[in-house]
Amino acid sequence: MTQTTVISPATTATAPTPSGLRSLHLIRVVFSLIWVALVLTTSASLESTDRPTAVAAVLLVVYPLWDVIATLLERRLAGTGSADHVSAVNMALGLATTVGMIVAVFASVGTALLVFGVWALLSGAVQLVVAVRRRRTVGAQWPMVVSGAQSVLAGATIAASSGSATSGLSTVAGYSAFGAFWFLVSVIALSVRARRAER
Repeated sequence: MTQTTVISPATTATAPTPSGLRSLHLIRVVFSLIWVALVLTTSASLESTDRPTAVAAVLLVVYPLWDVIATLLERRLAGTGSADHVSAVNMALGLATTVGMIVAVFASVGTALLVFGVWALLSGAVQLVVAVRRRRTVGAQWPMVVSGAQSVLAGATIAASSGSATSGLSTVAGYSAFGAFWFLVSVIALSVRARRAER
């Protein structure tokens, strides 16, 4: 399928190709699964009042930074550059979270969970906006709509429970695992749509 565009009198917005999105989503799935495995094997037992270990600190800082990198790859895939204000907001949010997380990991797991939760909530809202915008240009966006909504709810829950003595890093591992699941569902949905379009 060729690159899909939506043209309005004022602006021209370009959407990523479904094949490009599938590849990027698969990369996100692999990254998330590796990240979850590392969290569960190295730091899942850490609770809210503990200070993150060096490994846990690196994992917490890398996650929002990876989202920035993935968004940048998606912008290049779409060829939108500075015209895509929503993705620019998402990148700025991810960079701010990365900086905030660097500070938070020197405090406690609870503080890091609070930062992570707020970021998950806001980035989920951005994902919802992007998915709704792409429904007509790319299609098969319902998994991303569900994922964005889930991210908003999960982020609010993580932030609200970050101060609880029973909260821990296994919470964010679960968040990432569900994210990987929905990206995989998105790959399947995009593939099905592409095959139907070829018929």
